[in-house]
Amino acid sequence: MRKNMLLSAQALHATRDDGSQLVIDCRFALNDPGSGYRDYLQAHIPGAVYAHLDNDLSSPVTALSGRHPLPDADRFAAFLAGCGWRPGMRLVAYDHADGSFAARLWWLMKYFGHDCVALLDGGFQAWVSARYATQSGQAPSRETASVSLVANTGLKVTTGEVMNNLAGNGFVLADVRAGERFRGEVEPIDPVAGHIPGAVNYPLQRSLTAHGRFKPKAEIREGLLELTTHRRATELVFMCGSGVTACHAVFAAELAGLAPSRLYAGSWSEWIRDPDRPVETTPAKP
Repeated sequence: MRKNMLLSAQALHATRDDGSQLVIDCRFALNDPGSGYRDYLQAHIPGAVYAHLDNDLSSPVTALSGRHPLPDADRFAAFLAGCGWRPGMRLVAYDHADGSFAARLWWLMKYFGHDCVALLDGGFQAWVSARYATQSGQAPSRETASVSLVANTGLKVTTGEVMNNLAGNGFVLADVRAGERFRGEVEPIDPVAGHIPGAVNYPLQRSLTAHGRFKPKAEIREGLLELTTHRRATELVFMCGSGVTACHAVFAAELAGLAPSRLYAGSWSEWIRDPDRPVETTPAKP
């Protein structure tokens, strides 16, 4: 595990003005894509810049992709350069509280070869609860730097690899969506309910306290190791609805000191693009 993956509000406040880091606000709501930016304009951590999930941390949706395709190297590099980031500078990402959107930025930086991101534990709520100052409006522009990125495709799995793994012998596919979505009882976002056959459910909230902060590392580790118990495969691959909140589980696994896990970037919304791919539902017992 890399040091300083997770920062408290107090730790960020102590180093916020030393010029060594860039703070990025990743607040977002799937049911209201503009709300995160409106919240940012109203109040954010001083000096933070805003990252929009759809526009900055994803590529345009295609007929074959899920809802949030990974950005290509040039697109993401342009975003980072526009933020004023330069290689070697640490990023601190936050969202409303639990890190479920901020972790997407953490994973993308790792995917593009820069292991230099920390999450703010408890997000903006933790900052406000600590009574630290906030700022409104758009952050001032920063001097841009040249940014060049190369993707490490070994950190993700494709839909084809998931198809080949339906027997579960290669890796354990863990779906971090809420239990009722995984079972197919409800589906508020995608047109098909259910889950990929053989997947196990690990709602991302299992890694968090009731206040949206990460549990102790040993507790997270114990919960994740349960996913591989009695299975032939030991590697974990995480998925969700569109490859965003699954990054949170990849982060949690690394925070807990487990072997590196991978991301099924297309996730459920890509899987169901082809009606011939199998879908399973497991409604709760009456």
